[in-house]
Amino acid sequence: MAGIIDLNGKRGLVVGIANRHSIAAGCAEAFHQAGAELAVTYLNEKAEPFVRPVAEANGASLVVPCDVRVPGSLEAVFERIESEWGKLDFLLHSIAFAPREDLQTSVVNCSADGFALAMDVSCHSFIRMARLAAPLMTDGGCLMTVSFYGADRVVENYNLMGPVKAALESTVRYIAADLAPHRIRAHAISAGPVKTRAASGIGRFDEMMDEVRKRTPAGQLVTIEEIGRIAAFLASGAGGPMTGSVVYADNGFHVIA
Repeated sequence: MAGIIDLNGKRGLVVGIANRHSIAAGCAEAFHQAGAELAVTYLNEKAEPFVRPVAEANGASLVVPCDVRVPGSLEAVFERIESEWGKLDFLLHSIAFAPREDLQTSVVNCSADGFALAMDVSCHSFIRMARLAAPLMTDGGCLMTVSFYGADRVVENYNLMGPVKAALESTVRYIAADLAPHRIRAHAISAGPVKTRAASGIGRFDEMMDEVRKRTPAGQLVTIEEIGRIAAFLASGAGGPMTGSVVYADNGFHVIA
């Protein structure tokens, strides 16, 4: 990826690849094409066979387990990065989770425990990553997370993930302000719907994709490769003047009433 998007000499962490269809996989490919060296995480032994081929295809030099629900797991990732790299230039947080029974009911009926778990995995883990990454971003850096339009407007069947993503986008703004003196930027990429494994938990997701396609100005859904190029731009020096942004990667869907 020549030209304005140049990540040569940069090192980045990608958290959230489930398989080659993941948004995080499209981002990893774009980072790699732009010249970055990558560290990639996988959730557990069951997930590793699906993640490792993606990591290897994109030249990842570190492939490590990470389950943010397990105490010490996230910290171990950053200890490994500090030990082997000594620094970090950017990271992508692309993880979200809610118990199925809470995701597939209305917001008013979701449980307190389910809501708290969704917030912890989907939002607070980004805060934890920012805190761990900051000391390694000695030359500044970029923190990115993945959101969805359901943070702005009520999207049918998105349910409790709407408030959770809204909290995530607000968190991005506060992190951007907190870390600006260290030249560390933060962004949320609000991606259009993509048929990923995570999306399979959302009720009637195929119908949602069809409706979004019809209402998108060009009648075309976004791809993981397109989302990846936006992430690579934000991580690069070209994205330097930007921070605290919610960047829409949805082919204009968000502008249509």
